[in-house]
Parts: sequence; structure tokens; C-alpha cells
Amino acid sequence: MTATEAPANGRPWWLTLIMGIAAVVIGGILVFGSLTAQTRIYLLLVQLVGIWWLADGITTIISMFVDRRGWGWKLFSGLVGLFAGGWILIYPIYAAMALPRIFLLIIGIWGVFHGAELLFVGLRARAWGSAVLGAIVVVFGLILMANYDEAGWGLSLIAMAAWFAFLGGFVVIYRALQERNA
Repeated sequence: MTATEAPANGRPWWLTLIMGIAAVVIGGILVFGSLTAQTRIYLLLVQLVGIWWLADGITTIISMFVDRRGWGWKLFSGLVGLFAGGWILIYPIYAAMALPRIFLLIIGIWGVFHGAELLFVGLRARAWGSAVLGAIVVVFGLILMANYDEAGWGLSLIAMAAWFAFLGGFVVIYRALQERNA
């Protein structure tokens, strides 16, 4: 395989390397940068989320006309993407303050549903580890849902994501170098 060929996952190694470097830089600024730099990077990321959701809403609605299966869900999902992305781009400061809490609420709701699924499947299959894990995930999901409006919980989510990007970026860089040598 030459340097320009894509590996089996369809992504060239150098693109993975660039993504890892970007994660380290952005995560590093969010963790170690000055308050001004942290604020600017965070607002940039919020605006990128808005652009992403807007583009995703548009492409989802377009895909509805190409493939009619599940058109109702595609229409709903596309309209939500258009609304969310447009709202973020129109009100970036308010969105920057609200997004961590919204994400926390979504993660809490997901935790309750996913935990309940693990719990019921674990009980049905008598897989006690899954059942216990499901119960724990339900409890954590309920805790997140109950505290989503507390500013500290949303800020801790941002801090956790920043550390994950910073440290995970090094793992991605290592993986890219492994792909290059393979």
C-alpha cells in the first residue's frame, strides 16, 4: 500500500494524524489555555456544531427524496437539525451557555433508556452483570436528568470533553502512525 492509498477503514493515515493533532491542540487550549483562548475556542466549537446540525438537517431532508424509506423520521430529523443548527448560529452566545445543559439532559435520557434496556435484557437472560450495570446506568441517567440545570454539571461536561480530546488525540496520533507503518 502506498502513502496515498486508504487503509481498510477508508481513511488515509495522514487524515487520522491531522484529526489527532487537531484534537490535541483544541483539547490542550480548552484545558491549559488562557480564559480568553478557552472562550474563543469554545464559541468556535459551538458554531461548528451549529453548522454541522444545519448541514445535517439539509442533507437528511434531501436524502428523504432520494430514498423514501423512513421518510417521516427523516423529515422530523431534518427539521430538528435545521432548527437546532439555525438557532445556534443565530444565538451563539446563548447556545454556548445552553448546550452543555442540553447535552447533559440528552445524555441522562439516553442513560435511562439504555440502562433500562440493559436491565431488562440482563434479567431476561439471567445475566446479572448486565442487569446490575443497567440499574447503575439508569440511576446515573436519572441523576444527570435531575441536575441538568445546575451550571456546574454542564461545565464539568465541557472539562471532561476537553480532557478526552486532549488525551484521546495522542491515542489517535499513535494509531495514525501505526497505520502508516503497516
